[in-house]
This record gives sequence, C-alpha cells and structure tokens, in this order.
Amino acid sequence: MFVVETNKKYQPIDNFGASDAWSMQYIGLWPNEKQKQMADWLFGTETDAQGNPLGIGLSLWRFNIGAGSTEQEKASGIDNHWRRAECFLMPNGTYNWNKQKGQRNFMHLAQQRGVNQFLGFILSAPVYWTQNGLATNTGRGGTFNIKEDKYHDFARFMANVIEGIEKHDSIKFGYICPFNEPDGHWNWTGSGQEGTAATKYEVAKTIRLLGKELEARKIDTKILAPESFDYNCMYRTHQYTKANRGYQIQSYFSPDSTESYIGNVPNVPRLMAAHSYWTNTPLTDLRTIRKEMGDVLKKQEIRYWQTELCIMGNDEEIGGGGGKDLTMKTALYVARVIHHDLVYANASAWQWWLAVTNGDYKDGLIYAEPDATNINGTFTDSKLMWALGNYSRFIRPGAIRLGVDAFNANNDSVPEGDTDPYGLMVSAFQNSDGTPVVVVINYQDKAKGFDLVWNGTRVLSWKPYLTSDLPNNNLALQPTIYYGQKMNIPARSIITYVGNR
Repeated sequence: MFVVETNKKYQPIDNFGASDAWSMQYIGLWPNEKQKQMADWLFGTETDAQGNPLGIGLSLWRFNIGAGSTEQEKASGIDNHWRRAECFLMPNGTYNWNKQKGQRNFMHLAQQRGVNQFLGFILSAPVYWTQNGLATNTGRGGTFNIKEDKYHDFARFMANVIEGIEKHDSIKFGYICPFNEPDGHWNWTGSGQEGTAATKYEVAKTIRLLGKELEARKIDTKILAPESFDYNCMYRTHQYTKANRGYQIQSYFSPDSTESYIGNVPNVPRLMAAHSYWTNTPLTDLRTIRKEMGDVLKKQEIRYWQTELCIMGNDEEIGGGGGKDLTMKTALYVARVIHHDLVYANASAWQWWLAVTNGDYKDGLIYAEPDATNINGTFTDSKLMWALGNYSRFIRPGAIRLGVDAFNANNDSVPEGDTDPYGLMVSAFQNSDGTPVVVVINYQDKAKGFDLVWNGTRVLSWKPYLTSDLPNNNLALQPTIYYGQKMNIPARSIITYVGNR
C-alpha cells in the first residue's frame, strides 16, 4: 500500500522541458503541417474525443543561442552541419535578426500552444571573440575560450539577444544560461559541437558582469548556472576534473568564497542547474549521489533544476547511447532517472536534451529522417516522449511534490518503499488548483497490484493514463478507478493517476 502524505510537502515544480538544439534550425523550415504535428506532440495539452492526450504538454523550451559556427562552415571544425549554429552578431558588430529563423519559427509554435517559459542557453561566446577563433575549444586547455578584453562584450551580447528576441518575436527569455557544462573534463575539444571549458572563477566573473548589465537595462531575466556536466561537480570535486571546477554549490553561494561568490549578483536566484549524465549507474549511485547533492542544496537553501539528459555510453543496462530506441526499454530507464531526480535531488524542473534528433542515437524525443534538402522529411515519436509526458502533461508549473509512505501486507512501514528501482516507483504531486497526481513506474516484467491512499481530503476517483509498449498506449486513458478499488499496473509500463475530489 502507498499512502500519499499531504502534510509532507517538498519542492515546487517549475516546469518540464526540452531543447531545440540543433535540429530546429532545419525542422523549423519544414512544411507547416509537419512542424505543427511535432509541436502538438511536444507542447499540446488537448485531448481526443475519447479523452486521450494528444501531446505531452512541455512547459519550458530551451533555445540555443548560437556562436557562429554555421557561418564558418567546414572551417568551424564541426563536421556535422546539423550540429552547428548561427549567430545573431555580425562581424561588423551589428545584429541580424533574421538569423536562427528555423529555431525562432518553432519557438513560436511552442508559444502558441501555451508555453510561457523560455530559456536561452549558450555553448560558446561568438566566434569573433574566442581565443582560437572557433566555437569549439580545440587546441586549448581547461579555461574559458574568450579573449580577456571581451568579457564585457559577451555580457552585452547576451543582453542584446534577450532584448532583440523580445522586440522581434514578442518572446521573453525568463532565464539565460551563459555556460553549458564548462566543467567537462574533455574541455570541449574536437569536432562534435560548439562548447567551451571554464573554471568556476571565469563563470563567476561572467555572471557578475552579466548581472550588472541586466540590472542597468532593467531586464529581469534570471541568470542560471552552472549547467554542470555531472552532479559530482556540484557538491565535491569530480575525480576527473580539477578543484577549480568542483564544490560549485558552496563556491557560488557561500559568501566566504570571495573569488566565485555570485549570491549577491543582480538577477541571480538561489537556483542552480546541472545535468543528470554519468550518475545513473550503478543504481547505488543513482540514489546516493542525488541524495548527497540534495542534502547540500538544502543546507545552502538553494533550489535545483535538472536541465539536460540523454543516454550515454555508461548507461549499459540499455546498451549505451548508440542506436535509437523507440521502445519502453529506454523510456523506463529515463523515467527511473526522472523519479530519482525528483525524489532524492528534489529537482524543481526536469528537461531532456534534444526534442528532435536526426541521428542514430538515444538522444531524441522525436526522430526525424530529413531528405536531401534538409527542410523536409519524415519523423516519428518515441515511447520516451510519451513517458516524459506521464510527468510533463499532468504535473503543471506550480505543483508541489508530496511525500509517499509504503507499507507491506502486514501494514509495516517500508523505508524508502516508494522507490524500488527494479519494481514500483511512486511519486505524488498536487497541482496549484488542488488536483492530485500520482506517477507510478513498473520496471518489472510482471503486472503489479497495490492500494493507493491519499491522506487528507478523500479522492473520489482516479483517471489513469497508461504508457506501455503497445502501439496505442501513449498516455492512453484507462477506465476510472473509484475510491476503495485496487490499482493495477501492467508490466514494464508507467501510469499517471489524476485524482478527482
């Protein structure tokens, strides 16, 4: 039996989201009906005549603010043109607001479907200002790839983009991330994508300048950092990185860390971002690392967003990242990570990496097959997308996570019984309108039955929405369960129960 304790209130939920990197530069130029179908899947909150959701209702959209590798073409050193990005800034210092057209087109589709949270994230400073003239860190060490006299220009660039997008697109970036995985031990060398290394002191210097610039212009966009590549860097020193990239929670928000303190910088909330990579296996790490990081965040009174994840080589349980997988194998694996991020790290947001991908890799919610023109093609959804929807479609911004207690057949309390990583994982939420929501993951190869009790005001009935490997089970509405009836969840599936009081 699972008992939702409505008096045990944990973190607020701000959003669930995904990013437009890098495919939207082309997908946003595809025929309108194809763009709209993808947007309906990602952002839609409508239902069909039978009550089945038509989309997963993402509530935040991440927009990649490019550094100019597209304009450099092959000279960029980035082999795949789908992974390059345009830059609004021109070599002569002017801005071209016709750049990144496809991304902006798709951002409007998100807005039209009710998304009102937008985040601009940056992988590199504009190529005109980097030390090597590239948007990658190739040929350099573990420091910020920017000329020493261009820090202020970089801050002004970010402010200009915020103002320019609002002026030309009527969309406000509520958040901006100046760095993305600056602490990665590979230092962003190579031909894969835009990116730069940076020490926490260089990150802090940039954020201080950006905060002053935004304050001077009366821009209220929040600055979010550091988008760490690994939770270990957040609360201790990662075994493969130097100390100048570690203990980020303490360094950025403890006043005695004078070289890296940003807690008094304008527009910087007590909110940090990091990525769920590399910490999902073994299962002891999946729990322990999140719990340890969550404890440090709580001590420092800082909230936390998980802002990027896809499958990587160490995720061996599902065969690593190579080779796309449209089935529940990947969907359940990621759902288990979402559960642990929400329950043990107390994440207030959870965001996937690529909303649409064109590669043979487990990194997309939607998989596109472009034709030779790149501005048309075919596409398909994935069970991963619908599994994310078991959270994003029903747990809305402003919800609060609630505690869940577990009891065995003898009515004995089971410590952490809400989280069996090879069985049932149960999390509970209450939306701002009072609607109860419970998400149950069944990782096992057999169906499970259980009782669900909502302490407090009686829940008269539950509407279950099922995602499983059956073709039509994509948040498929199941028969209503009434007060006192037992819950049943099929093998290898996810159900979201939405209560009626």
